[in-house]
Amino acid sequence: MNAVIKQIEKAQPFFRKLAANKYLRAVRDGFIALMPIIIFSSIFLLIVNVPLIWHFAWPTRVANALNMFYNMSMGILSLMASSTVAKALTDSLNLGLPKTSQIPTAGVQFTAQISFIFVAVDTLINKAGDIYFAIAMIGTKGLLCAFLVAFIVPNIYYFCFKHNITIKLPDAVPQNISEAFKNIIPFAISTTFFWVFSIIFRYFTGTNLADWIIKSLSPLFTAADGYFGLAIVYGAMAFFWFIGIQGPSIVEPAVTAIYLSNVELNLKAWKAGNITGANHILAEGTQYFVATLGGTGATLVITLMFALWAKSKDLKAIGRAATIPVLFGVNEPILFGAPLILNPIFFLPFIFTPIANVWLFKIFVDVFHMPGFIYNLPWTTPGTLGLIMGTGFSVGAIILSILLIVVDGVMYYPFFKAYDKQMCTEEAEKLAKDQNASKTQSTVKVVSKPAVSSTSSQTKVDETEIPLTATKDGKKLNVLVLCAGGGTSGILAKSLNKLAKEKNLPLSVAATSFGAHHDLLPGMDVVILAPQMNAMKDELQKECDKNNVKMLTTTGKQYINMTQHADKCLDLIISNISK
Repeated sequence: MNAVIKQIEKAQPFFRKLAANKYLRAVRDGFIALMPIIIFSSIFLLIVNVPLIWHFAWPTRVANALNMFYNMSMGILSLMASSTVAKALTDSLNLGLPKTSQIPTAGVQFTAQISFIFVAVDTLINKAGDIYFAIAMIGTKGLLCAFLVAFIVPNIYYFCFKHNITIKLPDAVPQNISEAFKNIIPFAISTTFFWVFSIIFRYFTGTNLADWIIKSLSPLFTAADGYFGLAIVYGAMAFFWFIGIQGPSIVEPAVTAIYLSNVELNLKAWKAGNITGANHILAEGTQYFVATLGGTGATLVITLMFALWAKSKDLKAIGRAATIPVLFGVNEPILFGAPLILNPIFFLPFIFTPIANVWLFKIFVDVFHMPGFIYNLPWTTPGTLGLIMGTGFSVGAIILSILLIVVDGVMYYPFFKAYDKQMCTEEAEKLAKDQNASKTQSTVKVVSKPAVSSTSSQTKVDETEIPLTATKDGKKLNVLVLCAGGGTSGILAKSLNKLAKEKNLPLSVAATSFGAHHDLLPGMDVVILAPQMNAMKDELQKECDKNNVKMLTTTGKQYINMTQHADKCLDLIISNISK
Protein backbone atom coordinates (compact mmCIF):
# COMPACT_ATOMS: atom_id res chain seq x y z
CA MET A 1 0.00 0.00 0.00
CA ASN A 2 2.87 2.39 0.78
CA ALA A 3 4.17 1.84 -2.75
CA VAL A 4 0.76 2.82 -4.11
CA ILE A 5 0.76 6.00 -2.00
CA LYS A 6 4.24 6.91 -3.27
CA GLN A 7 3.06 6.54 -6.86
CA ILE A 8 0.05 8.70 -6.09
CA GLU A 9 2.30 11.37 -4.58
CA LYS A 10 4.32 11.46 -7.81
CA ALA A 11 1.14 12.37 -9.69
CA GLN A 12 0.33 15.26 -7.32
CA PRO A 13 1.89 18.01 -9.48
CA PHE A 14 -0.36 17.06 -12.42
CA PHE A 15 -3.52 17.01 -10.32
CA ARG A 16 -2.59 20.26 -8.59
CA LYS A 17 -2.20 21.86 -12.00
CA LEU A 18 -5.58 20.46 -12.99
CA ALA A 19 -7.18 21.84 -9.82
CA ALA A 20 -5.72 25.26 -10.57
CA ASN A 21 -7.09 25.28 -14.13
CA LYS A 22 -8.61 28.71 -14.62
CA TYR A 23 -11.66 27.44 -16.50
CA LEU A 24 -12.60 24.84 -13.89
CA ARG A 25 -12.02 27.41 -11.20
CA ALA A 26 -14.14 29.98 -13.03
CA VAL A 27 -17.11 27.61 -13.03
CA ARG A 28 -16.63 26.88 -9.36
CA ASP A 29 -16.13 30.51 -8.36
CA GLY A 30 -19.03 31.63 -10.52
CA PHE A 31 -21.33 29.22 -8.72
CA ILE A 32 -20.13 30.35 -5.33
CA ALA A 33 -21.60 33.72 -6.22
CA LEU A 34 -24.90 32.06 -7.17
CA MET A 35 -25.26 29.85 -4.09
CA PRO A 36 -27.32 32.39 -2.09
CA ILE A 37 -29.82 32.44 -4.95
CA ILE A 38 -29.94 28.65 -5.24
CA ILE A 39 -30.29 28.05 -1.50
CA PHE A 40 -32.68 30.89 -0.66
CA SER A 41 -35.02 30.15 -3.55
CA SER A 42 -35.12 26.50 -2.44
CA ILE A 43 -36.41 27.65 0.94
CA PHE A 44 -39.53 28.92 -0.82
CA LEU A 45 -39.95 25.53 -2.45
CA LEU A 46 -39.74 23.88 0.95
CA ILE A 47 -42.40 26.21 2.35
CA VAL A 48 -44.82 25.62 -0.50
CA ASN A 49 -44.28 21.87 -1.02
CA VAL A 50 -43.41 20.25 2.31
CA PRO A 51 -46.92 20.76 3.79
CA LEU A 52 -48.27 18.66 0.90
CA ILE A 53 -46.73 15.63 2.64
CA TRP A 54 -49.28 16.08 5.42
CA HIS A 55 -52.07 16.83 2.90
CA PHE A 56 -52.08 20.55 3.53
CA ALA A 57 -52.19 22.80 0.49
CA TRP A 58 -51.69 26.54 0.53
CA PRO A 59 -54.39 28.68 -1.10
CA THR A 60 -53.69 29.13 -4.80
CA ARG A 61 -52.71 32.78 -4.48
CA VAL A 62 -50.30 32.05 -1.63
CA ALA A 63 -48.77 29.10 -3.49
CA ASN A 64 -48.35 31.19 -6.64
CA ALA A 65 -46.70 33.99 -4.66
CA LEU A 66 -44.27 31.56 -3.05
CA ASN A 67 -43.48 29.86 -6.35
CA MET A 68 -42.91 33.24 -7.98
CA PHE A 69 -39.71 33.80 -6.03
CA TYR A 70 -38.26 30.48 -7.17
CA ASN A 71 -39.35 30.95 -10.79
CA MET A 72 -38.02 34.50 -10.98
CA SER A 73 -34.61 33.54 -9.58
CA MET A 74 -33.83 29.95 -10.55
CA GLY A 75 -35.70 30.55 -13.80
CA ILE A 76 -32.85 32.79 -15.02
CA LEU A 77 -29.98 30.90 -13.37
CA SER A 78 -28.10 30.19 -16.61
CA LEU A 79 -28.31 33.84 -17.61
CA MET A 80 -26.79 34.83 -14.28
CA ALA A 81 -24.20 32.04 -14.51
CA SER A 82 -22.97 33.35 -17.84
CA SER A 83 -22.25 36.61 -16.01
CA THR A 84 -20.68 35.29 -12.79
CA VAL A 85 -18.51 32.65 -14.50
CA ALA A 86 -17.34 35.25 -17.04
CA LYS A 87 -16.42 37.60 -14.16
CA ALA A 88 -14.48 34.84 -12.38
CA LEU A 89 -12.51 34.04 -15.54
CA THR A 90 -11.87 37.74 -16.16
CA ASP A 91 -10.40 38.09 -12.67
CA SER A 92 -7.89 35.35 -13.56
CA LEU A 93 -7.06 36.82 -16.97
CA ASN A 94 -6.51 40.27 -15.48
CA LEU A 95 -3.55 38.91 -13.52
CA GLY A 96 -1.71 38.64 -16.84
CA LEU A 97 -2.37 42.25 -17.84
CA PRO A 98 -0.77 45.51 -16.66
CA LYS A 99 -2.57 47.48 -13.97
CA THR A 100 -3.15 50.25 -16.50
CA SER A 101 -4.93 47.91 -18.92
CA GLN A 102 -7.34 45.83 -16.84
CA ILE A 103 -10.45 44.28 -18.40
CA PRO A 104 -13.58 45.85 -16.88
CA THR A 105 -15.53 43.01 -15.33
CA ALA A 106 -18.85 44.80 -15.65
CA GLY A 107 -18.37 45.10 -19.41
CA VAL A 108 -17.56 41.41 -19.70
CA GLN A 109 -20.60 40.47 -17.63
CA PHE A 110 -23.24 42.27 -19.68
CA THR A 111 -21.51 41.16 -22.92
CA ALA A 112 -21.68 37.53 -21.76
CA GLN A 113 -25.37 37.88 -20.89
CA ILE A 114 -26.26 39.35 -24.29
CA SER A 115 -24.18 36.72 -26.07
CA PHE A 116 -25.87 33.96 -24.11
CA ILE A 117 -29.32 35.25 -25.05
CA PHE A 118 -28.35 35.03 -28.73
CA VAL A 119 -27.60 31.30 -28.50
CA ALA A 120 -30.13 30.20 -25.86
CA VAL A 121 -33.32 32.22 -26.34
CA ASP A 122 -35.86 31.83 -29.14
CA THR A 123 -38.10 34.70 -30.19
CA LEU A 124 -41.80 34.03 -30.70
CA ILE A 125 -44.32 36.26 -32.48
CA ASN A 126 -48.06 35.99 -31.87
CA LYS A 127 -50.80 36.87 -34.31
CA ALA A 128 -50.88 40.46 -33.07
CA GLY A 129 -47.22 40.83 -33.93
CA ASP A 130 -46.02 40.94 -30.31
CA ILE A 131 -42.59 39.45 -29.67
CA TYR A 132 -42.01 37.02 -26.79
CA PHE A 133 -38.90 35.35 -25.50
CA ALA A 134 -38.90 31.57 -25.05
CA ILE A 135 -37.05 31.33 -21.75
CA ALA A 136 -36.99 27.56 -21.20
CA MET A 137 -33.21 27.42 -21.65
CA ILE A 138 -32.18 30.30 -19.41
CA GLY A 139 -32.95 28.35 -16.24
CA THR A 140 -30.94 25.32 -15.17
CA LYS A 141 -31.11 23.63 -18.59
CA GLY A 142 -28.86 26.17 -20.28
CA LEU A 143 -25.95 26.01 -17.85
CA LEU A 144 -23.53 24.19 -20.15
CA CYS A 145 -24.19 26.71 -22.88
CA ALA A 146 -23.71 29.52 -20.36
CA PHE A 147 -20.31 28.09 -19.40
CA LEU A 148 -19.26 27.98 -23.06
CA VAL A 149 -20.22 31.62 -23.59
CA ALA A 150 -18.54 32.63 -20.32
CA PHE A 151 -15.27 31.01 -21.50
CA ILE A 152 -15.23 32.70 -24.91
CA VAL A 153 -16.23 36.29 -24.11
CA PRO A 154 -13.45 37.05 -21.54
CA ASN A 155 -10.85 35.64 -23.93
CA ILE A 156 -12.03 37.98 -26.69
CA TYR A 157 -11.70 40.90 -24.27
CA TYR A 158 -8.29 39.64 -23.16
CA PHE A 159 -7.01 39.48 -26.73
CA CYS A 160 -8.23 43.00 -27.48
CA PHE A 161 -6.81 44.51 -24.29
CA LYS A 162 -3.50 42.68 -24.54
CA HIS A 163 -2.92 43.85 -28.11
CA ASN A 164 -4.47 47.28 -27.49
CA ILE A 165 -7.16 46.80 -30.12
CA THR A 166 -9.31 49.84 -29.51
CA ILE A 167 -10.72 53.01 -31.02
CA LYS A 168 -7.96 55.60 -31.05
CA LEU A 169 -9.05 59.01 -29.79
CA PRO A 170 -7.15 62.30 -29.84
CA ASP A 171 -4.91 63.07 -26.88
CA ALA A 172 -7.18 65.95 -25.95
CA VAL A 173 -9.95 63.52 -25.02
CA PRO A 174 -10.02 62.85 -21.23
CA GLN A 175 -8.66 59.45 -20.19
CA ASN A 176 -11.89 58.28 -18.54
CA ILE A 177 -13.76 58.83 -21.80
CA SER A 178 -11.12 57.10 -23.90
CA GLU A 179 -11.12 54.16 -21.49
CA ALA A 180 -14.85 53.73 -22.04
CA PHE A 181 -14.21 53.32 -25.76
CA LYS A 182 -11.91 50.36 -25.07
CA ASN A 183 -15.04 48.29 -24.38
CA ILE A 184 -16.65 48.92 -27.73
CA ILE A 185 -14.50 46.71 -29.97
CA PRO A 186 -14.46 43.57 -27.74
CA PHE A 187 -18.18 44.03 -27.11
CA ALA A 188 -18.86 44.32 -30.83
CA ILE A 189 -16.69 41.31 -31.70
CA SER A 190 -18.25 39.11 -28.99
CA THR A 191 -21.90 39.90 -29.63
CA THR A 192 -21.52 39.86 -33.41
CA PHE A 193 -19.79 36.49 -33.27
CA PHE A 194 -22.57 34.89 -31.21
CA TRP A 195 -25.29 36.61 -33.28
CA VAL A 196 -23.89 35.27 -36.57
CA PHE A 197 -23.14 31.87 -35.03
CA SER A 198 -26.70 31.62 -33.72
CA ILE A 199 -28.23 32.36 -37.12
CA ILE A 200 -26.06 29.79 -38.90
CA PHE A 201 -26.49 27.18 -36.16
CA ARG A 202 -30.28 27.50 -36.11
CA TYR A 203 -30.37 27.22 -39.91
CA PHE A 204 -28.60 23.86 -39.92
CA THR A 205 -30.01 22.33 -36.70
CA GLY A 206 -33.43 23.93 -36.36
CA THR A 207 -32.83 24.73 -32.70
CA ASN A 208 -30.71 26.92 -30.43
CA LEU A 209 -27.30 25.93 -29.09
CA ALA A 210 -28.41 25.46 -25.47
CA ASP A 211 -31.19 23.05 -26.42
CA TRP A 212 -28.91 21.15 -28.80
CA ILE A 213 -26.25 20.66 -26.10
CA ILE A 214 -28.79 19.25 -23.64
CA LYS A 215 -30.23 16.82 -26.19
CA SER A 216 -26.79 15.75 -27.42
CA LEU A 217 -25.46 15.06 -23.94
CA SER A 218 -28.57 13.40 -22.52
CA PRO A 219 -27.05 9.89 -23.00
CA LEU A 220 -24.01 11.05 -21.00
CA PHE A 221 -26.28 12.40 -18.25
CA THR A 222 -28.08 9.06 -18.13
CA ALA A 223 -24.79 7.15 -17.96
CA ALA A 224 -23.54 9.40 -15.15
CA ASP A 225 -26.61 8.37 -13.13
CA GLY A 226 -25.67 4.69 -13.43
CA TYR A 227 -23.64 2.70 -10.92
CA PHE A 228 -20.41 3.04 -12.86
CA GLY A 229 -20.85 6.76 -13.49
CA LEU A 230 -21.65 7.42 -9.83
CA ALA A 231 -18.55 5.48 -8.78
CA ILE A 232 -16.39 7.58 -11.11
CA VAL A 233 -17.82 10.93 -9.91
CA TYR A 234 -17.73 10.34 -6.16
CA GLY A 235 -14.73 8.04 -6.18
CA ALA A 236 -12.77 10.75 -7.98
CA MET A 237 -13.76 13.36 -5.40
CA ALA A 238 -12.47 11.14 -2.61
CA PHE A 239 -9.34 10.18 -4.52
CA PHE A 240 -8.29 13.76 -5.16
CA TRP A 241 -8.89 14.70 -1.53
CA PHE A 242 -6.86 11.67 -0.41
CA ILE A 243 -3.82 12.95 -2.27
CA GLY A 244 -4.24 16.37 -0.68
CA ILE A 245 -6.16 18.20 -3.42
CA GLN A 246 -9.65 19.58 -2.82
CA GLY A 247 -11.60 17.01 -4.86
CA PRO A 248 -14.83 18.90 -5.53
CA SER A 249 -12.85 21.77 -7.09
CA ILE A 250 -11.94 19.38 -9.92
CA VAL A 251 -15.06 17.24 -10.21
CA GLU A 252 -17.90 19.66 -9.38
CA PRO A 253 -17.50 21.95 -12.42
CA ALA A 254 -18.05 18.93 -14.67
CA VAL A 255 -21.29 17.88 -12.97
CA THR A 256 -22.79 21.12 -11.66
CA ALA A 257 -25.12 21.47 -14.64
CA ILE A 258 -26.33 17.89 -14.19
CA TYR A 259 -26.84 18.48 -10.48
CA LEU A 260 -29.22 21.39 -10.90
CA SER A 261 -31.03 19.94 -13.89
CA ASN A 262 -31.68 16.65 -12.07
CA VAL A 263 -33.08 18.38 -8.98
CA GLU A 264 -35.47 20.35 -11.16
CA LEU A 265 -36.58 17.19 -12.99
CA ASN A 266 -37.05 15.34 -9.70
CA LEU A 267 -39.13 18.17 -8.27
CA LYS A 268 -41.41 18.32 -11.32
CA ALA A 269 -42.01 14.56 -11.18
CA TRP A 270 -42.58 14.61 -7.41
CA LYS A 271 -45.09 17.48 -7.62
CA ALA A 272 -46.93 15.61 -10.36
CA GLY A 273 -47.26 12.59 -8.08
CA ASN A 274 -44.82 10.55 -10.18
CA ILE A 275 -42.48 9.41 -7.41
CA THR A 276 -40.81 6.78 -9.60
CA GLY A 277 -39.97 9.55 -12.07
CA ALA A 278 -38.06 11.47 -9.41
CA ASN A 279 -35.22 8.99 -9.80
CA HIS A 280 -32.28 11.14 -10.89
CA ILE A 281 -29.36 10.47 -8.56
CA LEU A 282 -26.69 13.04 -9.32
CA ALA A 283 -27.43 16.12 -7.25
CA GLU A 284 -25.76 18.45 -4.79
CA GLY A 285 -27.65 16.73 -1.99
CA THR A 286 -26.26 13.35 -3.06
CA GLN A 287 -22.77 14.74 -2.74
CA TYR A 288 -23.27 16.63 0.53
CA PHE A 289 -25.51 14.24 2.47
CA VAL A 290 -24.88 10.78 1.02
CA ALA A 291 -21.52 10.30 -0.68
CA THR A 292 -19.68 12.73 1.59
CA LEU A 293 -21.62 12.19 4.81
CA GLY A 294 -19.56 14.22 7.27
CA GLY A 295 -17.27 15.53 4.53
CA THR A 296 -15.35 13.97 1.66
CA GLY A 297 -14.51 10.37 2.42
CA ALA A 298 -17.75 9.96 4.42
CA THR A 299 -15.84 10.81 7.61
CA LEU A 300 -18.72 11.24 10.07
CA VAL A 301 -18.54 7.71 11.43
CA ILE A 302 -14.73 7.44 11.63
CA THR A 303 -14.64 10.75 13.52
CA LEU A 304 -17.15 9.41 16.06
CA MET A 305 -15.10 6.22 16.34
CA PHE A 306 -12.02 8.25 17.21
CA ALA A 307 -13.95 10.32 19.75
CA LEU A 308 -15.76 7.45 21.47
CA TRP A 309 -13.79 4.22 21.00
CA ALA A 310 -10.15 5.13 20.37
CA LYS A 311 -7.67 3.91 22.99
CA SER A 312 -5.04 6.23 21.57
CA LYS A 313 -5.05 9.51 23.48
CA ASP A 314 -4.10 11.48 20.35
CA LEU A 315 -6.85 9.98 18.21
CA LYS A 316 -9.44 10.44 20.94
CA ALA A 317 -8.47 14.10 21.32
CA ILE A 318 -8.55 14.66 17.55
CA GLY A 319 -11.91 12.91 17.26
CA ARG A 320 -13.49 15.00 20.02
CA ALA A 321 -12.12 18.24 18.57
CA ALA A 322 -13.38 17.36 15.08
CA THR A 323 -16.84 16.00 16.00
CA ILE A 324 -18.79 19.27 15.91
CA PRO A 325 -17.26 20.54 12.63
CA VAL A 326 -17.77 17.15 10.97
CA LEU A 327 -21.46 17.14 11.91
CA PHE A 328 -21.76 20.25 9.73
CA GLY A 329 -19.69 18.87 6.86
CA VAL A 330 -16.37 20.52 7.79
CA ASN A 331 -13.94 17.62 8.04
CA GLU A 332 -10.50 19.23 7.53
CA PRO A 333 -9.67 18.86 11.26
CA ILE A 334 -9.95 15.07 10.98
CA LEU A 335 -8.43 14.90 7.48
CA PHE A 336 -5.25 16.69 8.53
CA GLY A 337 -5.30 15.92 12.24
CA ALA A 338 -5.48 12.10 12.18
CA PRO A 339 -4.42 12.28 9.34
CA LEU A 340 -6.70 10.46 6.95
CA ILE A 341 -5.33 11.85 3.70
CA LEU A 342 -2.16 10.20 2.34
CA ASN A 343 -2.48 7.65 5.15
CA PRO A 344 -2.09 4.17 3.60
CA ILE A 345 -4.29 2.56 6.25
CA PHE A 346 -7.33 4.59 5.20
CA PHE A 347 -6.86 4.52 1.42
CA LEU A 348 -9.51 1.85 0.76
CA PRO A 349 -12.32 3.03 3.08
CA PHE A 350 -11.75 6.67 2.14
CA ILE A 351 -12.27 5.94 -1.56
CA PHE A 352 -14.87 3.19 -1.45
CA THR A 353 -17.15 4.27 1.42
CA PRO A 354 -18.56 7.21 -0.59
CA ILE A 355 -19.13 4.86 -3.52
CA ALA A 356 -20.94 2.35 -1.30
CA ASN A 357 -23.10 5.15 0.12
CA VAL A 358 -24.21 6.48 -3.25
CA TRP A 359 -24.88 2.96 -4.59
CA LEU A 360 -27.04 2.27 -1.57
CA PHE A 361 -28.89 5.52 -2.23
CA LYS A 362 -29.50 4.49 -5.84
CA ILE A 363 -30.88 1.12 -4.69
CA PHE A 364 -33.37 2.90 -2.43
CA VAL A 365 -34.42 5.18 -5.31
CA ASP A 366 -34.63 2.50 -8.01
CA VAL A 367 -35.90 -0.47 -5.99
CA PHE A 368 -37.87 1.05 -3.12
CA HIS A 369 -39.05 4.10 -5.10
CA MET A 370 -37.72 6.67 -2.67
CA PRO A 371 -37.53 10.06 -4.43
CA GLY A 372 -34.14 11.50 -5.30
CA PHE A 373 -33.22 14.97 -4.11
CA ILE A 374 -35.93 17.51 -4.88
CA TYR A 375 -34.49 20.44 -2.91
CA ASN A 376 -31.10 22.13 -2.72
CA LEU A 377 -29.92 22.75 0.83
CA PRO A 378 -26.81 24.42 2.30
CA TRP A 379 -23.85 22.08 2.43
CA THR A 380 -23.45 22.82 6.14
CA THR A 381 -26.79 21.15 6.94
CA PRO A 382 -26.10 18.11 9.18
CA GLY A 383 -25.81 15.11 6.88
CA THR A 384 -28.71 12.86 7.84
CA LEU A 385 -31.02 15.85 8.30
CA GLY A 386 -30.05 17.11 4.84
CA LEU A 387 -30.87 13.71 3.34
CA ILE A 388 -34.30 13.58 4.98
CA MET A 389 -35.23 17.17 4.12
CA GLY A 390 -33.77 17.11 0.61
CA THR A 391 -35.84 14.08 -0.40
CA GLY A 392 -39.12 15.49 0.88
CA PHE A 393 -39.15 13.87 4.36
CA SER A 394 -39.66 10.42 2.88
CA VAL A 395 -39.75 7.40 5.20
CA GLY A 396 -37.16 5.73 2.99
CA ALA A 397 -34.73 8.56 3.69
CA ILE A 398 -35.03 8.02 7.45
CA ILE A 399 -34.28 4.31 7.07
CA LEU A 400 -31.46 5.07 4.64
CA SER A 401 -29.88 7.56 7.06
CA ILE A 402 -29.60 4.88 9.72
CA LEU A 403 -28.35 2.31 7.22
CA LEU A 404 -25.66 4.67 5.87
CA ILE A 405 -24.22 5.10 9.36
CA VAL A 406 -24.16 1.31 9.84
CA VAL A 407 -22.53 0.69 6.44
CA ASP A 408 -19.94 3.42 6.99
CA GLY A 409 -19.15 1.89 10.38
CA VAL A 410 -18.62 -1.53 8.82
CA MET A 411 -16.42 -0.04 6.09
CA TYR A 412 -14.18 1.94 8.45
CA TYR A 413 -14.09 -0.25 11.60
CA PRO A 414 -11.28 -2.72 10.68
CA PHE A 415 -9.06 0.13 9.52
CA PHE A 416 -9.89 2.16 12.61
CA LYS A 417 -8.83 -0.74 14.85
CA ALA A 418 -5.57 -1.21 12.95
CA TYR A 419 -4.70 2.49 13.11
CA ASP A 420 -5.71 2.82 16.75
CA LYS A 421 -3.46 -0.13 17.65
CA GLN A 422 -0.59 1.41 15.67
CA MET A 423 -1.01 4.79 17.38
CA CYS A 424 -1.20 3.19 20.84
CA THR A 425 2.08 1.38 20.16
CA GLU A 426 3.75 4.61 19.01
CA GLU A 427 2.47 6.50 22.04
CA ALA A 428 3.73 3.79 24.40
CA GLU A 429 7.18 3.86 22.76
CA LYS A 430 7.29 7.65 22.99
CA LEU A 431 6.28 7.55 26.66
CA ALA A 432 8.97 5.01 27.46
CA LYS A 433 11.55 7.11 25.64
CA ASP A 434 10.51 10.26 27.50
CA GLN A 435 10.70 8.43 30.85
CA ASN A 436 14.19 7.18 30.10
CA ALA A 437 15.26 10.68 29.11
CA SER A 438 13.77 12.04 32.33
CA LYS A 439 15.71 9.51 34.44
CA THR A 440 18.92 10.44 32.68
CA GLN A 441 18.39 14.12 33.31
CA SER A 442 17.60 13.56 36.97
CA THR A 443 21.15 12.25 37.54
CA VAL A 444 22.67 15.48 36.29
CA LYS A 445 23.40 18.05 39.03
CA VAL A 446 21.76 21.33 38.24
CA VAL A 447 23.41 24.52 39.54
CA SER A 448 20.85 27.21 40.16
CA LYS A 449 21.58 30.75 39.13
CA PRO A 450 21.19 33.50 41.74
CA ALA A 451 17.71 34.91 41.80
CA VAL A 452 17.25 38.23 40.12
CA SER A 453 16.79 41.04 42.59
CA SER A 454 13.28 42.26 42.92
CA THR A 455 14.59 45.72 42.45
CA SER A 456 15.51 44.98 38.88
CA SER A 457 12.34 45.84 37.07
CA GLN A 458 11.40 43.54 34.22
CA THR A 459 8.90 44.49 31.58
CA LYS A 460 7.33 41.53 29.91
CA VAL A 461 7.01 42.19 26.20
CA ASP A 462 3.64 41.31 24.78
CA GLU A 463 4.48 38.93 21.94
CA THR A 464 1.13 39.57 20.31
CA GLU A 465 1.73 43.29 20.03
CA ILE A 466 0.65 44.26 16.52
CA PRO A 467 2.87 46.63 14.49
CA LEU A 468 0.16 48.95 13.18
CA THR A 469 2.73 50.92 11.19
CA ALA A 470 3.06 47.88 8.94
CA THR A 471 -0.68 47.74 8.23
CA LYS A 472 -2.45 49.52 5.40
CA ASP A 473 -4.81 51.67 7.40
CA GLY A 474 -2.60 52.07 10.50
CA LYS A 475 -5.57 51.23 12.72
CA LYS A 476 -5.88 47.46 12.74
CA LEU A 477 -4.40 44.31 11.27
CA ASN A 478 -6.80 42.92 8.64
CA VAL A 479 -6.47 39.21 7.94
CA LEU A 480 -8.31 37.07 5.39
CA VAL A 481 -8.49 33.27 5.68
CA LEU A 482 -9.29 31.31 2.51
CA CYS A 483 -10.44 27.72 2.05
CA ALA A 484 -12.62 25.83 -0.43
CA GLY A 485 -16.09 26.46 0.95
CA GLY A 486 -15.66 28.89 3.84
CA GLY A 487 -16.09 26.29 6.59
CA THR A 488 -12.46 25.52 7.43
CA SER A 489 -11.43 29.15 7.14
CA GLY A 490 -14.30 30.12 9.42
CA ILE A 491 -12.90 27.98 12.26
CA LEU A 492 -9.55 29.77 12.23
CA ALA A 493 -11.11 33.20 11.77
CA LYS A 494 -13.41 32.59 14.75
CA SER A 495 -10.48 31.53 16.92
CA LEU A 496 -8.44 34.63 16.00
CA ASN A 497 -11.37 37.01 16.47
CA LYS A 498 -12.04 35.47 19.89
CA LEU A 499 -8.43 36.12 20.86
CA ALA A 500 -8.68 39.69 19.60
CA LYS A 501 -11.80 40.30 21.69
CA GLU A 502 -10.33 38.75 24.86
CA LYS A 503 -7.09 40.78 24.66
CA ASN A 504 -8.63 43.87 23.04
CA LEU A 505 -6.28 43.65 20.06
CA PRO A 506 -6.57 45.75 16.88
CA LEU A 507 -7.17 42.64 14.81
CA SER A 508 -9.96 41.86 12.35
CA VAL A 509 -10.18 38.46 10.64
CA ALA A 510 -12.54 37.51 7.82
CA ALA A 511 -13.13 34.10 6.27
CA THR A 512 -14.42 33.21 2.85
CA SER A 513 -14.09 30.68 0.07
CA PHE A 514 -11.46 30.89 -2.63
CA GLY A 515 -13.06 32.67 -5.55
CA ALA A 516 -15.18 34.94 -3.39
CA HIS A 517 -12.10 36.76 -2.14
CA HIS A 518 -11.31 39.05 -5.06
CA ASP A 519 -13.21 42.08 -3.75
CA LEU A 520 -11.98 41.58 -0.17
CA LEU A 521 -8.29 41.09 -0.89
CA PRO A 522 -7.24 44.72 -1.62
CA GLY A 523 -8.20 45.83 1.90
CA MET A 524 -6.26 43.05 3.65
CA ASP A 525 -2.78 42.99 5.15
CA VAL A 526 -2.34 39.23 5.33
CA VAL A 527 -4.10 36.29 3.67
CA ILE A 528 -3.87 32.75 5.06
CA LEU A 529 -4.42 29.93 2.58
CA ALA A 530 -5.86 26.69 3.98
CA PRO A 531 -3.86 23.58 3.02
CA GLN A 532 -6.54 22.05 0.77
CA MET A 533 -6.23 25.07 -1.52
CA ASN A 534 -2.48 24.79 -1.91
CA ALA A 535 -2.91 24.25 -5.65
CA MET A 536 -4.07 27.88 -5.91
CA LYS A 537 -1.07 29.42 -4.16
CA ASP A 538 0.71 30.57 -7.33
CA GLU A 539 -2.29 32.49 -8.62
CA LEU A 540 -3.08 33.86 -5.16
CA GLN A 541 0.51 35.03 -4.86
CA LYS A 542 0.06 37.07 -8.05
CA GLU A 543 -3.06 38.68 -6.61
CA CYS A 544 -1.29 39.36 -3.32
CA ASP A 545 1.68 40.96 -5.05
CA LYS A 546 -0.69 43.09 -7.09
CA ASN A 547 -2.54 44.30 -3.96
CA ASN A 548 0.47 44.48 -1.59
CA VAL A 549 -0.81 41.68 0.65
CA LYS A 550 1.32 39.15 2.54
CA MET A 551 0.43 35.50 1.89
CA LEU A 552 0.82 32.62 4.33
CA THR A 553 0.56 29.02 3.15
CA THR A 554 0.03 26.24 5.66
CA THR A 555 0.40 22.51 6.03
CA GLY A 556 -2.45 20.38 7.34
CA LYS A 557 -1.14 19.84 10.88
CA GLN A 558 0.08 23.42 11.07
CA TYR A 559 -3.36 24.74 10.17
CA ILE A 560 -5.10 22.55 12.74
CA ASN A 561 -2.60 23.67 15.39
CA MET A 562 -3.26 27.31 14.45
CA THR A 563 -7.01 26.87 14.98
CA GLN A 564 -6.34 25.42 18.44
CA HIS A 565 -3.68 27.96 19.44
CA ALA A 566 -4.72 31.35 18.12
CA ASP A 567 -1.89 33.09 19.98
CA LYS A 568 0.74 31.10 18.08
CA CYS A 569 -1.08 31.81 14.83
CA LEU A 570 -1.03 35.52 15.60
CA ASP A 571 2.69 35.36 16.36
CA LEU A 572 3.23 33.82 12.93
CA ILE A 573 1.14 36.52 11.26
CA ILE A 574 3.02 39.32 13.05
CA SER A 575 6.43 37.87 12.21
CA ASN A 576 5.36 37.65 8.57
CA ILE A 577 4.03 41.19 8.30
CA SER A 578 7.02 42.62 10.12
CA LYS A 579 9.51 41.32 7.52
